[in-house]
Amino acid sequence: MKKILCVVTLLAVFAGSVRADEGMWMLPLLQKMNGKAMKQLGCKLTPKEIYDINNSSLKDAIVQFGGGCTGEIISGQGLLVTNHHCGYGNIQKLSSVEHDYLKDGYWAMNRNEELPCEGLSVKFLESMTDITSVIEKAKKEAEKTYRKEENKEQLIAEAVNKAKDALVEEAEKANPHCDAMIESFYDTNVYYLIIYKTYRDVRFVGAPPSSIGKFGADTDNWMWPRHTGDFSMFRVYADVNNNPADYSKDNVPYIPKQFLKISLAERKEGDFTMIMGYPGRTTRFQTSPELKHQIETNDIRIAARTVRQNQMLEDMLADPKVKIQYASKYSGSSNGWKKWQGMKLAFEKLDIIERAEQEELAFINWVKADKKRNELYGNAVNDIRTSVYAMRDADLAFTLAYEALYCLELPMFAGTFASTFNRSLKESPDTTAALQNAYNAIAPKYKDYSAGTDNKVIKAMLKFYRENAQQKNYPKGIAEDFSTLDIDAWTDSLFQKSSFVSLEKLQAAIDEKGAKVVADPALAAFISFSAEVFGPYGQIAKHKENLAKARQAYTAGLLEWKKGEPSYPDANFTMRLTYGTVKGYSPKDGVLYNYYTTLKGVMEKEDPNNWEFVVPERLKELYKFQDYGQYAMADGRMPVAFLSNNDITGGNSGSPIMNANGELIGLAFDGNWESMSSDVMFEPELQRCINVDIRYVLFIVEKFGGAKWLVDEMEIVK
Repeated sequence: MKKILCVVTLLAVFAGSVRADEGMWMLPLLQKMNGKAMKQLGCKLTPKEIYDINNSSLKDAIVQFGGGCTGEIISGQGLLVTNHHCGYGNIQKLSSVEHDYLKDGYWAMNRNEELPCEGLSVKFLESMTDITSVIEKAKKEAEKTYRKEENKEQLIAEAVNKAKDALVEEAEKANPHCDAMIESFYDTNVYYLIIYKTYRDVRFVGAPPSSIGKFGADTDNWMWPRHTGDFSMFRVYADVNNNPADYSKDNVPYIPKQFLKISLAERKEGDFTMIMGYPGRTTRFQTSPELKHQIETNDIRIAARTVRQNQMLEDMLADPKVKIQYASKYSGSSNGWKKWQGMKLAFEKLDIIERAEQEELAFINWVKADKKRNELYGNAVNDIRTSVYAMRDADLAFTLAYEALYCLELPMFAGTFASTFNRSLKESPDTTAALQNAYNAIAPKYKDYSAGTDNKVIKAMLKFYRENAQQKNYPKGIAEDFSTLDIDAWTDSLFQKSSFVSLEKLQAAIDEKGAKVVADPALAAFISFSAEVFGPYGQIAKHKENLAKARQAYTAGLLEWKKGEPSYPDANFTMRLTYGTVKGYSPKDGVLYNYYTTLKGVMEKEDPNNWEFVVPERLKELYKFQDYGQYAMADGRMPVAFLSNNDITGGNSGSPIMNANGELIGLAFDGNWESMSSDVMFEPELQRCINVDIRYVLFIVEKFGGAKWLVDEMEIVK
């Protein structure tokens, strides 16, 4: 590990030559690794003004929103902005046919109208501390005490876990109202202790209708030019001492350590930009066998989701109630579905796998040139290949079963009910209480459930699974022979007999049968399907352990091989910073994309017969009279979105894109189609971040939504 730490130090020394656009950089290393390059590119903030654990800094205005997105505080009263698609699930939960906030939008006109979001929380980063030396010391101490009759790996793992637990316990004692966790980086070669403060009372403030917030929907997703007003607003609440608290009418708006000022200044190509947020997962240290396997599993996911989404969308377009119930489910599924399609095309067009193979060959030659390197890293690439090939068939079977069988709602309801019931009985023998706990666990799910839609989905997915799975992986227990099962008749019978089709039917069955309600045909289906989902997982687990060890060695070797070059670890939902510039691009010969779009493009895309491109009458009226207020560009046009070459991925949705002064100029919300391989390999000429312009956001809030009181709460600079 000393070798790895030395490499990281060397990377920091040579970081002045880093390319400005690539990199999801760690905040504690900004001063050493990025300070000079950022200043040369135009940044006017120091690294300490961006990240400081002892004083207020820019990082204090950024939150992880709901566990999968990013948000930012934009007022001294805890007002928060993120993407519309990040708030989508919570907006959907608050919606009904009578109050359809997805379709119509919503704007609170005072604090009393802000709507509590049950289960929503935001997480502030307090600090990140490198604790690699502590982990390495624990490993070495364990190795010293090792005896031949003992399991060495288990002994080391126990010692490491003990050291981690001690660090977490100490950190949480020293930081009241905070949670501590340990994250690994560079494929478990480096470790950080990270402290967060989580606020649990978050309320919905406002969002435009989906005709603005999701304008273009699936068709425009991952595409440029883009005309989507992808934003929503929430407010963070705290107790009277500004500490985290569960929802209470007595809570007050959170007073932040820092919030972002908002700039209405013109954007010019080449202007400095930076984005802070919580990028989810990248795999830029992957090898060619892993990349090939990734495409194989993605193909399965795409095919399965196509079938499921078609069934959902058919019912959503036919019934307003189903449209609300399945809006979030459909959106969450289709986002990955389209990204994986773009990824496959990008892999082929950009020769991603071939380039990875070339790098591996060069790495192997470098390793072989030195005896010591050969001892450390000589088997890494081959061990990765062996592990991937060994688990391939089982992993493909798992992926198919997971995508086709584990999404089926009725069996899942029964499974959740049974597991909660049994867990409750272990804690207390009170059957009545256990039944009530189980009922409570699934009751909220029925608000967003259509038995008719689920019936169609189950029929379609079982037929898809039968067509694509090997016969040895066919579900057992639901039929004597799944290969000849009349799936339509079986599914109709399941819905007729099961008590889990509705809450009313379930409650009646509980009243009549008591604990025997658990013995339901939907539970039998859940058990059967789960066996095919998780049956292969035991075969995969050992190979994944071997793969992790090989990857650790490979990544360590890469860092040593490329010492002197700047390096950043793969994204893992920890806060990162990426910096670059406002920039257009050319996707192919003869085509040049401008770096911004305007409201004119919304009107040009309008199609009243296509739900994806409907334009609200109020927006058309504002466009007709050019009633843009202070938010228009210098030439009088209304900006909508703009491009930058910042390096982002999923999890960055809602991240603030800021100018050289750290002022908010927009929200990151997407990547472009031509760079769908970016999670694996960065393409500087093609990769772009799509951002909704903050001027369009405020225009919609004030002029379209009539919620100027929210704008008045912000600090705006021009």
